[in-house]
Amino acid sequence: MAHGRPLLEADDNPTDERLLIEAAQRDPRRFAELYELNFERVYAFIARRVRNREEAEDLTSEVFHQALANIQRFQWRGAPFAAWLYRMAANAIVDRWQSVSKEDVDPRRDATDQASLDEIEQHAMLYQLVDSLPPDQRRVIIRRFVEQKSTREVAEELGRSEGAVKQLQLRALENLRERMGGAHG
Repeated sequence: MAHGRPLLEADDNPTDERLLIEAAQRDPRRFAELYELNFERVYAFIARRVRNREEAEDLTSEVFHQALANIQRFQWRGAPFAAWLYRMAANAIVDRWQSVSKEDVDPRRDATDQASLDEIEQHAMLYQLVDSLPPDQRRVIIRRFVEQKSTREVAEELGRSEGAVKQLQLRALENLRERMGGAHG
């Protein structure tokens, strides 16, 4: 697969990303552009959470294979396409951990393995909760914490003041705290 620049830069404009998604839904060969835009992000996300490079490569491949297979089901909700991929990646990591834990029934299993599994499950739940936020709050959270952009950068992208972005971020975090509390009983 060529690693040239895609025709559209989806990061620059959500409308461009939506056009890329719609093109891939009409013609799966166009999925390559979405792959190029998101491969490094997804691989980095997975690599930080698994044991070795081969496993990260396998899981990344699984995620993009699953994304291509399910592109027709993707519904645009204003969140970056990467959020959908991150959720798939988190689920793939959880699935891998669960299959490994079924194979490894040694009761002396290291407690850190269970702690890692719990952390991955919490991350997967958090991604689902973020996906359920109102669109403006979701955009701010993804740009600030997933894409690690500054408040100023997010404000410029969204055409809002930094104060408005901070307020959206605060409301989103309060929303997430409340929803996480409800999810934990």
